[in-house]
Amino acid sequence: MPDEASARALPVERSRDGDRTPPFDPRLLRYSPSARRYAVAIAAFSVGTVIAVIAGAVALAGLLGELVTDPASRTFGAQSVHLSVIAAAFAARALMTYLQERYAHRAALATIAELRSAAVDALTDARRTSPHVLAADRDRSSTVLLRGLDALVDYLADYVPALLSTAVITPLVVIVIGWADWPSAVIIIVTIPLIPLFMVLIGLLTRDRTRRRLDAMSNQSSQLLDLLTGLPTLRAIGRAVGPTRRVDELGREFGRTTMSSLRIAFLSGAALELLATLSVALVAVGIGLRLVFGDMSLYAGVLALVLAPEAYLPLRRIGSAFHAAQDGMEASREVLDVCARTGRPGGTRTVEVAGAPIDLSEVGVQTRDGWTPRGVTACCSPGRVTVVAGPNGSGKSTLLSTILGLETPDEGAVRIGGVDVHELVPDEYHAQVAWLPQHPVIIAGTVADNLAVFGTLADAPTARAAHAVAFDEVLADLPNGAATPLGSDGSGLSAGQRQRLALVRVLASDAPLVLLDEPTAHLDDDTAERVLDAISGRAADGATVVVVSHRTAALRIADTVVDIRREVVDATR
Repeated sequence: MPDEASARALPVERSRDGDRTPPFDPRLLRYSPSARRYAVAIAAFSVGTVIAVIAGAVALAGLLGELVTDPASRTFGAQSVHLSVIAAAFAARALMTYLQERYAHRAALATIAELRSAAVDALTDARRTSPHVLAADRDRSSTVLLRGLDALVDYLADYVPALLSTAVITPLVVIVIGWADWPSAVIIIVTIPLIPLFMVLIGLLTRDRTRRRLDAMSNQSSQLLDLLTGLPTLRAIGRAVGPTRRVDELGREFGRTTMSSLRIAFLSGAALELLATLSVALVAVGIGLRLVFGDMSLYAGVLALVLAPEAYLPLRRIGSAFHAAQDGMEASREVLDVCARTGRPGGTRTVEVAGAPIDLSEVGVQTRDGWTPRGVTACCSPGRVTVVAGPNGSGKSTLLSTILGLETPDEGAVRIGGVDVHELVPDEYHAQVAWLPQHPVIIAGTVADNLAVFGTLADAPTARAAHAVAFDEVLADLPNGAATPLGSDGSGLSAGQRQRLALVRVLASDAPLVLLDEPTAHLDDDTAERVLDAISGRAADGATVVVVSHRTAALRIADTVVDIRREVVDATR
């Protein structure tokens, strides 16, 4: 989860009770139009169901009362009205149930898609989720958005309808029972709160187990993803079989947490069913005694007895669906917390980056690992190469993110031409920046499609950049040249070839600000020298160039060195 500093920059909406959230989170209605339509439809189905239930119970009570007390009415003709109402009530209830279940699953899938889209937008919005928070939340977020959020189907298709039915059906049924037999209504009113009370007690126990299960799923997914990512390396060094034991341990841990949750679910379901059955039995015993002593009519007794189980039925449905919905409730809470993140307001100012110096004033960013970096003061001037050096984890990439405006410094500020980066209109500012991240993005398509971001190989700037970083040699070795298809992760190219492809895109740009994060990674020494010369050429053309590198060779082209461990050094002196 985000650290304290990130929480200040990215506030989220939480329930007033801290970690406790209501059974139905109202934020669902805000972030999902399908959830709003779904709530209205379920309420309408519940009203139709309760009308059918009450009408059927009244007709059944009238039918039985007349059959027992009036021998002359024991014919189909005499009871045709009652029989028709009962048949219509049962048919209407069956139709309502069918339509509700059919619509519930469709609405649940639509709601999941909308929440997933909103959460992904929030995670990828740099104004709401900074890069270091995204990196820290990557594994947890991927688990919740992919596997965890799928469990929301049970929550929306079973739990929420039962919850809304309780709010609509139970009060109306109790009112009708009170009109027919007030002692039975009193018994129901006294015993009904016992079911939610036991559900709360069981829920407190289940909540922690559900979170542990989600944590186990997240750990399993993240470590499996890491193993899959490193599988080619493990195979190359003959250790591909080594992680088998760890995978088995993760599977057993996940199985233990799952079985623990299932045991609680079965035991609590049986306890709630027993409690509801005993409550209905109390009503039935009271009605039987008063019928024996002649204190109530048969019609009132049958009506109260038929409706009594209907008062408890929605609560019993909540109990049976509660545990199945726990995973979805937990996942939806985390997803809604992500969606509710509020970012900094967008800037309104513009600046011409070309010819403008970039001033870093006591810049510091606090992460879970501490301040990385802190107290960085430097000036990146146009026409000069500024190299950011320092050990791994010191905050070199984070410093580039603050210049881009993706990170909000907890201390200090970044100004371009005297204007704070966060006061700039992001799209207009980023259009003047060429950025090479530490892990370049390769889109699915051909090599030419990836180069088309800034031009084609027929364009002079792209051709010069391809020759400068030796990417023309890569094209000559590819089976189809620039028409060679690539996967979304750059599959089809080696790590060094992917790096050169990304360098071509950046160096072919005419952006006045060039930010390069480890540009010589995965490159041999000869190619790295050619890349450094090309970078130096961009500075000679007047661009402001900032390079993050751990290679000492990069210091060769540096006009200014920003060593995060020490002060800024003017390399031209």
